[in-house]
Amino acid sequence: MLIIKKQKNTPGTRHSILLSNFLLFKNTSLVKTLNTGYHRKQGRSSITGHITVWHKGSGCKRIYKKVNFNSNPNFSIVLGMMYDSNRNNIIALNFDLISKKFFNTNAIFNTYAGSLLVCQNKINELYLGYRSHINNLPVGSLISNIAILSKFSSFARAAGTFAQLVQKNLNQCTIRLPSNKIITINNNSYATIGINANIQANRVSIGKAGRNRHLGIRPTVRGIAMNPVDHPHGGRTNGGFHPVTPWGINTRGKKMLRKTKK
Repeated sequence: MLIIKKQKNTPGTRHSILLSNFLLFKNTSLVKTLNTGYHRKQGRSSITGHITVWHKGSGCKRIYKKVNFNSNPNFSIVLGMMYDSNRNNIIALNFDLISKKFFNTNAIFNTYAGSLLVCQNKINELYLGYRSHINNLPVGSLISNIAILSKFSSFARAAGTFAQLVQKNLNQCTIRLPSNKIITINNNSYATIGINANIQANRVSIGKAGRNRHLGIRPTVRGIAMNPVDHPHGGRTNGGFHPVTPWGINTRGKKMLRKTKK
């Protein structure tokens, strides 16, 4: 996708960097059954109305597009790429040649309309977008949308991310995740060959606060800029005390993760 740098006509366009979407598939009248509406929680309790998640609220109305993260065996063809408002990666509209049904999947880089995708337990050929057991892939492969055994895809799903197959044993394999964390999973887990599409998603610059409000993100205010009644940091100079949360819990030196027994 091409990067658009708008002219400096207004303060909102002076710093904005966007991605063009003229190559995306916009006619979704054929797949209306894959679109559903949903109620956005907006970071508040449904009972009391109190804020449960900070900096969330408002936002434009969205349509949720069902994305298939299952590993059902199929032979499908890509009909086009579509924008999804609920994730930074673009999705691909596929047509299953066996069940004669439409479904959405995470788009893979360098796969276009007309590409043939295969999802099988064993595959003889390796192409971008093919999905199979990790046991069938060579060491060093770049993979994405990793699903542990029969579960949904849970690793390397964001735009432009990928994992690497480092080592394979008889029953287990070692994978380096996008966070450089190394995990060991079963060889029968599914993975897709290739890198997730929309690689340049990290180049986007919002440009103005109003566009963030449309996305459902509320402003973030520093604690030191508040009054003492609103935050422990408020109403005094910055120094001589340890940073705390709005409820007075230390934010430095406190262990946040539990150690797992090996």
